[in-house]
Amino acid sequence: MTDITPAGSAVAHPENPDAPLLEVRNLAVTFRTTHGEVHAVEDASFSLKRGSALAIVGESGSGKSTTAMACIGLLPGNGRVTSGSILFEGQDLATLPEAKMRSIRGRAIGLVPQDPMSNLNPVTKIGTQVAETLLVHGMATKKNVKQRVVEVLTAAGLPDAGERAKQYPHEFSGGMRQRALIAIGLACQPRLLIADEPTSALDVTVQRTILDQIETMTEQLGTSVLLITHDLGLAAERASQLVVMHRGRVVETGPAEQLLNDPQHPYTQSLVRAAPSVAAVRLRPGAFTADAASRLKLAEAVFAEHEAGLDNDHDAAQIGHDAGHAPSGAHAATSSADRPTGIDAAGSTPGVTGRAAHGAPPNIVEIRDLTKIYKRRGSKEDFYAARNVTLDVPRGQTVAIVGESGSGKTTTARMLLKLIEPTSGTMTFDGMDVATLDKAQLSDFRQRVQPIFQDPYSSLNPMFTIERIVEEPLNAYNRGTRKERAARVRELMDQVSLPQNALRRYPAELSGGQRQRVAIARALALQPELIVCDEPVSALDVLVQAQILKLLGDLQSELGLSYLFISHDLAVVRLISDYVCVMKDGELVEAAGSEEVFQNPRHPYTRRLLASIPGNELDIDEEMAS
Repeated sequence: MTDITPAGSAVAHPENPDAPLLEVRNLAVTFRTTHGEVHAVEDASFSLKRGSALAIVGESGSGKSTTAMACIGLLPGNGRVTSGSILFEGQDLATLPEAKMRSIRGRAIGLVPQDPMSNLNPVTKIGTQVAETLLVHGMATKKNVKQRVVEVLTAAGLPDAGERAKQYPHEFSGGMRQRALIAIGLACQPRLLIADEPTSALDVTVQRTILDQIETMTEQLGTSVLLITHDLGLAAERASQLVVMHRGRVVETGPAEQLLNDPQHPYTQSLVRAAPSVAAVRLRPGAFTADAASRLKLAEAVFAEHEAGLDNDHDAAQIGHDAGHAPSGAHAATSSADRPTGIDAAGSTPGVTGRAAHGAPPNIVEIRDLTKIYKRRGSKEDFYAARNVTLDVPRGQTVAIVGESGSGKTTTARMLLKLIEPTSGTMTFDGMDVATLDKAQLSDFRQRVQPIFQDPYSSLNPMFTIERIVEEPLNAYNRGTRKERAARVRELMDQVSLPQNALRRYPAELSGGQRQRVAIARALALQPELIVCDEPVSALDVLVQAQILKLLGDLQSELGLSYLFISHDLAVVRLISDYVCVMKDGELVEAAGSEEVFQNPRHPYTRRLLASIPGNELDIDEEMAS
């Protein structure tokens, strides 16, 4: 590893090495809004020892990032510390003027923010951005700054750093951009590094590489780390001490292993139960079925809490699980009599819908040698986004496709949805060749196959009410009368455990978990048989993620749905899938039953993905995880 300490520099040594580097005492942070003051953090206290790592864990809105930003003096203009103290090496940062904080920021306290694209200047070269930090804090001179930039980028793990320094952020991958932010955050050898969700948008293998890089560099420099994350497994793996925050308050602190095996607070217990990285065991759809009335009662209570201005997605979702082998048979097709009451399919193509109810083939989808080729601009070589992909989706079961970004999993899903056309290969849905469907058959296919996309906000029209969003597919395919459509929308809201008074709201007025429930309701509107789920929970916090996975399992059990589940998160895949297909560089490298893949992975790439799951090496009490 390259030494990033410049010649002649010295790392500060405190007079009392046993004193905490950072000590937060009774911290309160308030934001001024048009609706009055919001108390984002209340009475928060914790301490961080020198040379150690501490993680603050909690969902979005728990106050963890606000606490971190208060420590570095980067609260928004409408936010302020109203009480308490933030002692850094004995000095109260909460009382320092901005001019003094600027000399501490970057030099004594470094920051690695969450989103690398929005935190790097898109019109400035990477090397220039690193050089700016070095020059401002006197860590380099104009004469040697180029050499120091190369040293810092090399230490952050960027290959060919000299050439990379001349490139712009858009020319970097997500992992490379995150390494650039790490280089900037640690360029001045700070005594404290705040890493705010540094890997939340990255694949598990890239995530592990980035975290290893942070750990190696901070150990070399003797830097303490304050890690902000919603991933309990990641936090426990990378930090010796955990601080759990909930609704602006610290609810529990202690050693990582102790909190995972013996959590005391109900919220911490719910995090441990819900975290797929800690409790990655297959969930059987049959274990999900719940009484509709009780689900609706819970939904109304949750929504009432949201109405009161609180975060509505903090209800713990305790997930039961079964560690048995993956099912070998397919569920029977769901007949129209078994489907929920509401609007029946109108104008369906004879011989397509009919086969779903009478003697349907065991596989609802069969894909053979599916290939998608793109022409490279300025190159004679073609790019294979997918190459000879072959897989089946048994009726009523879940098949997951996993792999890193660029592996071809989403391309395969989009070809199945007929959003893009394959270059070669065949796809059959319920025995029908998808490529040969006429106009009427294609209309029927689009009603029977529905997608759920990754981002629950951008996939919903922000100008539509929830009622209009859910009703839109019914209108598009002329299902029923206006009265029947309204009744179907209300029925769908009950199915996804959303109260009726949400219908008049807009997407911006709902939480991430609620928006994803709306997306699921819209996908169910036409009573599909196959749902393609493209990273449906990757943008959600762990408890909300658990709720959505449980909902998908409930719906599969009740409606006989089949799922093609796309994800880069193997821990999530293990929770919901019957079969797993692993893709790498456009090719299918392994396919087997879920438990077979997790217990006996055959391909080296699959083993690497499994080894990268945060918290997979932790010794967790199985009873607590269940």
